[in-house]
Amino acid sequence: MRPPERSIELTQVTEWDDRNVRSIQDSLAAEEPLEIRVGGSPLTVTMRTPGNDLELAAGLLLTEGIIQSRDQITSIRSTVQQNGTTANIVEVDLKDTPFDSADLQRNFFAASSCGICGKTSIGAIRRRDLRPPDPAFRVDPEMLCALPERLRTQQEVFSRTGGLHAAALFDKTGAVLALREDIGRHNAVDKAIGWALLEGRLPLSSHVMLVSGRGGFEIVQKALAAGIPILASVSAPSSLAVKLARELGVTLVGFLRGRRFVVYAGEFRCLPVDR
Repeated sequence: MRPPERSIELTQVTEWDDRNVRSIQDSLAAEEPLEIRVGGSPLTVTMRTPGNDLELAAGLLLTEGIIQSRDQITSIRSTVQQNGTTANIVEVDLKDTPFDSADLQRNFFAASSCGICGKTSIGAIRRRDLRPPDPAFRVDPEMLCALPERLRTQQEVFSRTGGLHAAALFDKTGAVLALREDIGRHNAVDKAIGWALLEGRLPLSSHVMLVSGRGGFEIVQKALAAGIPILASVSAPSSLAVKLARELGVTLVGFLRGRRFVVYAGEFRCLPVDR
């Protein structure tokens, strides 16, 4: 899998290795700002790794509750500069979505703030009328154990830079459908969900998402917006993520490494009921 254009930058560095000093070329994960505009009005600026920008914008609009379906996007495009290069701007036009730029910005930043208290955060999610994911979906625990290696082997940019998060969507057999990388964990999730949105695959009611790093509250709410029933991470979830998963019916798996994982919510989807 070829890394997205502009996702990697090369630089000269000096390496010290057991008293040996040498100058070498190193790869860095690129980080640039992306401005997302809706109807010509700025919505937000996010720092991201360039690549899959349309997916990032579409996914963010969905997971932050600004849109509910692909049909509401009439156009989505990257802005091109006079010299023909792509600017760090994505323009989105929507339909059937009342748009007040000032009000939308206030609601957006409130929804995405990390400083909101737990009751307010979960209350805001409930007011968005997000539905619990499909309770009938089940996977074998052996399948879950195979996912981290499949994630790792396809992290093309991480393998060269060591500096990116990843989010991957798997079908019920454990096959990788989409894997996206970004310097921001939330951006990687939005890119993967944005891919599914633009491909007309939502809701992801028979899919598993695996993320690198921890499973935080915002990641759980993004999974809910996409209808994902099982969310797994290679590290720990936060306390608020567990509360939200238990309240709204997401199966939340943490510490998925090797032959071990911990289920914090919704164990019926991945563990035998008669154990």
